[in-house]
Amino acid sequence: MADKEPYRNRIELLQGTLDMLILRTLQWGPRHGHGIGQAIRANSGALLQVETGSLYPALHRLEKQRWLSSQWKISENNQKAKYYRLTTAGKRLAA
Repeated sequence: MADKEPYRNRIELLQGTLDMLILRTLQWGPRHGHGIGQAIRANSGALLQVETGSLYPALHRLEKQRWLSSQWKISENNQKAKYYRLTTAGKRLAA
């Protein structure tokens, strides 16, 4: 089991980094998931690209921890999308 410990620590580090990227991105206001991914990519000069398989589990994890809240709205493309925003606790972490 000791062989898996560095791998688990790496996963936790990556999740923590992604969580902070999401929280910092939402400081500028509510966004839907795709918009969060686009903002992370744009703000990193296209160096960081968050895949859907990582982004949405992170959003759900942050919502479960009550750092984000969400609500369904109609997007700029006239499609139903879940918009995420920082809670008070999330704002404290992102600062």
